[in-house]
This record gives sequence, structure tokens and C-alpha cells, in this order.
Amino acid sequence: MDVLLDGLAEALRLLATGDEDTWAITALTLRVSLTATAVALLLGLPLGVGVALGRFPGRRVLLAGANTGMGLPPVVVGLFVTVLLWRSGPLGGLDLLYTPTAMIVAQAAIATPIVVALVAVAVQQVDPEFRIQMQGLGAGRLRSLLALLSEARLPLLAATMAAFGAVVSEVGAAQMVGGNLVGQTRVLTTAAVLATSRGQFALAIAFGLILLGIAFAVNLTLTLVQQRRTADR
Repeated sequence: MDVLLDGLAEALRLLATGDEDTWAITALTLRVSLTATAVALLLGLPLGVGVALGRFPGRRVLLAGANTGMGLPPVVVGLFVTVLLWRSGPLGGLDLLYTPTAMIVAQAAIATPIVVALVAVAVQQVDPEFRIQMQGLGAGRLRSLLALLSEARLPLLAATMAAFGAVVSEVGAAQMVGGNLVGQTRVLTTAAVLATSRGQFALAIAFGLILLGIAFAVNLTLTLVQQRRTADR
């Protein structure tokens, strides 16, 4: 209990005193995780809609792959991304390994299957008659699709929260592709692991509490938007 209280006190001290390293780590954590979530949405939203509405060979296999990807160990993703970005790898010439960009790539790879699977479920739950009604009212394919997404907006927000939660708390892939370099690729999860390995438990708990605060703040914002739209319906 004393260790937890010390960790809370340390977290408050680091934030209150404007500790430069802590704020830099926190800012990088937000930048990497929010960017990775945005990339996952850009990729996963059209894929999820395509899987939900399309009728093509391999559709069920693709959906099963997305569902399997929801439980894919981050370390496995980190391994594949590391191999791709290694100097002798297919993308080694880009010199991205041990950079925030590599961390974004890895985290986006983790979050995209989550978005695809949840978006597909959300779209499939909308009454099939809805699109027929929209088309009957003269709406084109694009307008019908936008109306469909609007109808499924609450589950889509849940997919966003799930994707962000998966990447902001991820440590294995981030450490493998980022290297946990101080001032460059160190985020809250990898900083907490390093502090723990050094026996600095109060500092590790402080990083963990800051991470929980970030996750809560982002998810609270999305939840408020979700509930407000529920009330408006």
C-alpha cells in the first residue's frame, strides 16, 4: 500500500513540477497512440464496411482473420514489423526502425484488425431495410453509405475506444520497434517497464497512473460524445 501511495505522490510531483522528461514521454505517448488509432480508423473503416456489405470469395475468411487479429499478441506484431524495417529487410532502406514512425506502424497494425472486426459487426447490425429505404428516397450509393455509418455511429465510437485502449497500453511491440530510446522513442509503458527493472517502483507506478489518466481522459471524451448522441436519438 505504501508503494502505491508513493507512486501516486510521485506522479503528482512529476506533473506539478513540470518535469521535462515526464512531459516529453507523455506527449510522445499521446502522439504515437492517437496517430496509430487514426491510421487504424482510416484503414479499418472502409475494410470493415466492405466486409460487412460485400459479397465476394474469401469474405468470411477475411472476417475470421480480423477477429483473430483482435487477439494477436503485440510481440508478434513487433517481430514482423522489426523484420520488415530491419536494415536487410524489405523496407530497411526507409531507415524507420527505432523511430516514433515505426511505433505508429506497429500500433496501427495492432489496432486495425480491431477496427475492422468491430466496424463489420456494427454495420451488420443495422437493419438491411435501412439502405433500401435510403435508395428508395433517391439517395446515391455514397449518401446511403454515409447514412448507414451515421446510423451505426455509436458502435463505431466504441470501436475507436477499443482501438485506442489497445495501443496506448501496448508495450511489447513499442519496445521492439522503438528501442525505448530516451528522448526519442520512450513512452509511458516502456518507461514504466524500465523503472520496474531498475527497482524504481514508485516511479513505475507514477508512469502507470499517468497512463491510466490519459486513457481515462480520452475514453471519457468519447463516452460523453457517445452518450450525448444516444440522448439525441
